[in-house]
Amino acid sequence: MNTFETLRWEVDTDGVATLTLDRPDHLNAFDLTMAGELEQVFREDAWDDAVRAVVVTGAGRAFCAGMDLNATGNVFGLDESVSPTPADFRAAYDEAPYQDGVRDTGGKVTLAIHALPKPVIAAINGPAVGIGATMTLAMDLRLASTKARIGFVFGRLGIVPEAASSWFLPRIVGIQQALEWVYSADILTADQALAGRLVRSLHEPDDLVPVAQELARSFVVDRSPVALGLAKRLLYRNSAAADPLEAHLSDSLAMYWQSLGDGKEGVAAFLEKRPPVFTSSVTDLPNVF
Repeated sequence: MNTFETLRWEVDTDGVATLTLDRPDHLNAFDLTMAGELEQVFREDAWDDAVRAVVVTGAGRAFCAGMDLNATGNVFGLDESVSPTPADFRAAYDEAPYQDGVRDTGGKVTLAIHALPKPVIAAINGPAVGIGATMTLAMDLRLASTKARIGFVFGRLGIVPEAASSWFLPRIVGIQQALEWVYSADILTADQALAGRLVRSLHEPDDLVPVAQELARSFVVDRSPVALGLAKRLLYRNSAAADPLEAHLSDSLAMYWQSLGDGKEGVAAFLEKRPPVFTSSVTDLPNVF
């Protein structure tokens, strides 16, 4: 098992992993170490077949108070000697000097979260500001404590929304609401976040993580890992497709491959009135796009 400086990682017998941001003395502020560890979790540890879903929360009274602004030099870890043009950056964004010197660290984390073909649930237990808010947008559902406070406060610092949030936030709450929250840079109460459809539900502080874990468990027990992974990718990809034909084509391929795989076991279990025993792995997800 990997050990982390800024995170705790625990997996229960049903495959529900709980990932805890663990810098409580700093309100779980996001630094370059946490960025690297989060990216590792979602690109490596969470892909283990023993992990079926991930719940993300924070230690202590905060979820994540945003970027740790006490670092020396460029607090975002960026190379100020580079002058990237859009064309140069797009052509080589994953190579030096752009990979580490220009790419947004929060965006690398949210892309890793988005790429994981498993349910990811945020349990926002307290303040979630800046990257503490935007990292949750790449998660599939957000549950919040009644004590949660959420802020897209970039305008106060003279910076812009990051972590690919300009893609995620309007899809979750709509463009009008997204623009209002970004323009105002206000701190939202839990009730305001719920009213704006940013979060699924509110819970008393002691109930939040157990409810999120139970919800995750309900998604994965007796479910096909590959079917879940494909469904996640189909919904995200096809919700932005230009024509329903695109959904039909990828749905058809997904149905074809599942009918040859876990679908056989699912139908047999249904007919025999027994729990299914699925044996697929997300590392074997068929390409349907």
